[in-house]
Amino acid sequence: MSFLYGLQCASRNRFVSGVHSLASWRQWKPPAGCPQVRRTRVVTAGWGLNTVSQCRSVTLLPGNLHFCRTLSNGKSGCFSNAQGREMGTLTCKCTVWDDAFPRRGARKAVGNLALTVPCAQSCPSVRASRSFHTSPPVQAAPVPLLLLILKPVQKLLAIIVGRGIRKWWQALPPNKKELFKDSVKKNKWKLLLGLSASGMLFLVFYFTHLEVSPVTGRSKLLLLGKDHFRLLSDMEYKMWVEEFKNNMLPERDPRFLTVKEVVYHLTQCNQDVPGISEINWVIHVVDSPDVNAFVLPNGQVFVFTGLLNSVTDTHQLSFLLGHEIAHAVLGHAAEKASVAHLLDFLGMIFLTMIWAVCPRDSLALLGQWIQSKLQEYMFDRPYSRTLEAEADKIGLQLAAKACVDVRASSVFWQQMEFSESLHGYPKLPEWLSTHPSHGNRAENLDRLIPQAVKLREACNCPPLSGPDPRLLFKLTVKRFLEDSEKEDLNTTVRKQKTEALPIQKQEQIPLTYIVEKRTTS
Repeated sequence: MSFLYGLQCASRNRFVSGVHSLASWRQWKPPAGCPQVRRTRVVTAGWGLNTVSQCRSVTLLPGNLHFCRTLSNGKSGCFSNAQGREMGTLTCKCTVWDDAFPRRGARKAVGNLALTVPCAQSCPSVRASRSFHTSPPVQAAPVPLLLLILKPVQKLLAIIVGRGIRKWWQALPPNKKELFKDSVKKNKWKLLLGLSASGMLFLVFYFTHLEVSPVTGRSKLLLLGKDHFRLLSDMEYKMWVEEFKNNMLPERDPRFLTVKEVVYHLTQCNQDVPGISEINWVIHVVDSPDVNAFVLPNGQVFVFTGLLNSVTDTHQLSFLLGHEIAHAVLGHAAEKASVAHLLDFLGMIFLTMIWAVCPRDSLALLGQWIQSKLQEYMFDRPYSRTLEAEADKIGLQLAAKACVDVRASSVFWQQMEFSESLHGYPKLPEWLSTHPSHGNRAENLDRLIPQAVKLREACNCPPLSGPDPRLLFKLTVKRFLEDSEKEDLNTTVRKQKTEALPIQKQEQIPLTYIVEKRTTS
């Protein structure tokens, strides 16, 4: 489940084109003052800024906040807060995981926490992350063809059966139609009993296929066996590896090492969470501008460099990968596939009725389209949004147990919302998407953050230091908008003054005078 099973959101936008590509890390050298350690450095201040002439989008960097955007007059402008340095210079922060996320072994008791599993006793140092690797493509076992062709076959079967019933009824003489109606009336109780028995069998089947999640305690429907679903996951993994084989970053790339450290730290600090220790987590970093990441149910982690360019620091990246790990641990992919199979089965019954009742094929096609859209927008997408919200909640708790600054989680979605509004992207209603809107996700995380902070304290993490990144973000956005309004106002005033000059007087003004006026203004 991901941006594949669910962060494949409708807005796969490039949020920070004003941020340096992480490909430049190979030439990056730590400035004076950064500790010389052998472990991989993580540049947490947005991983660098482009020069002023290349500012075309917003770059939001809490702690050293710079804003760049193309103004309405076509000129590039940059705004920075009082803590910012001169634009064009690289502001960096060298961080290693031992400093960013220190852990202590002792535990405290915390009541009323959603995640009741205890904190991991300790988080190993980052040196142990060498156990993560990019494995070669595996040889997946043959996938049961029934699982692949069931959906189109059952839909075709429903159309054939429904159309056959309609043709049979239309071909019946009027007297036989009356006899058939009389027979139905006489045997209506038998028919009702048969329908009731079918309904009871369906309910028995449904409740016998429910399983309780050991992490959330929520009952979920699972129709596919674990072995069958593992085969499907392996096949999907081979498909993604084949598609991205030319864009995979090597294991020595700093971006790969950064993602490996984040995933390793999250999984090692949550070994007590059911399911995490049983999965073999394998890292893949794809050189692509897509703001995306997903984790397959078999533990294959795919992260796109576009997402790495979008996050402000390792805290945001930790939360996002915690969200994706939560999808895999909670089994959202299998649950979603099971619900889809159940809805397809029920939809087959309604599809048969549509093709049997509609007098013409054109009306039946229209009814089929309406039925599919109702199923999508009334069941599929709301259910997907529910799973996304659950992954946000559990992912935040995984990040809290890893001593991440959980306050940074909502800032990422506020950044995404602000970026889309700044670029003029249309804001679609949430019910049209498979994911909650950016604003709603940020609000929901803000409600969960106090609980996550308590869980973080229970794991004896060091206190949160520095100002709240959410407050910094709001203040910086406010200042940026004020500066933008002033710049736009000055541009409008200059334009009005220029248009107020009569054309004949402009022709009499010497050219040198015009150049001097423009220079001084």
